[in-house]
Amino acid sequence: MKQITDFKLIQKQDFGRSVLLRLRSEQPLPDMVPGQFVQVRVDGSPSTYLRRPISIHDVDFQRNEVSLLVQQVGEGTRHLAQAGEGDLINMVLPLGNGFSMPEKTDKVLLVGGGIGIAPLYYFAKVLLGKGIRPTLLLGGKSQTDLIRLEDYQQFGETFVTTEDGSLGEKGFVTMHSIWQKHSFDKIYVCGPKPMMRAVAKLVAEKDVWCEVSLENLMACGLGACLCCVEDTVDGNVCVCKEGPVFNTRRLKW
Repeated sequence: MKQITDFKLIQKQDFGRSVLLRLRSEQPLPDMVPGQFVQVRVDGSPSTYLRRPISIHDVDFQRNEVSLLVQQVGEGTRHLAQAGEGDLINMVLPLGNGFSMPEKTDKVLLVGGGIGIAPLYYFAKVLLGKGIRPTLLLGGKSQTDLIRLEDYQQFGETFVTTEDGSLGEKGFVTMHSIWQKHSFDKIYVCGPKPMMRAVAKLVAEKDVWCEVSLENLMACGLGACLCCVEDTVDGNVCVCKEGPVFNTRRLKW
């Protein structure tokens, strides 16, 4: 069940280009699964007319709280990042379809690149709560891109790559030695599309099951505006409605 609700910003953490917003509702939260997203109304920005889609970073159902990890990439997200504690932020949630849940016996790898690590936090938390301890592979251009790294490490063994070699192995996530040393039953990926394409190609060669969370441009979040269409083996589909999570075998990559 979807809600259109005002949330109060109760805590903001600044990570430079990104901010972590912890938001609380006076209403009980609807069910939300890892991989779903929200549409945020950006008030007070004269050039931002449409809501902004942002993945769900974390949920605390007991406190009616939702956390968003927001990267400042345009006027809308920059304005949102300037919100102060106590401000009200209106959101539509939850939207889209989330990640498929693995079996308890599956060996699971979560792969995140840049701000793509955001939805993997809630996913890893839910997995651990179900007795599944995932392995994480997180990548960024430099160590400053690896936000909340210590928090992710609590969920499972965590490997890191940076393009400049400032932390972990140097290079892209597809170049990490983990691919030669370990095997996995299910792999979940979120990040820039070129990175997800590269991982999808790699796991296809290994014939491993894989889901990716697409970040196509979205306006309505309900499948009406058609601006987030992706070509699949089933034809063109709206990412916001049928995704944002897709099995890589469905995508024409």
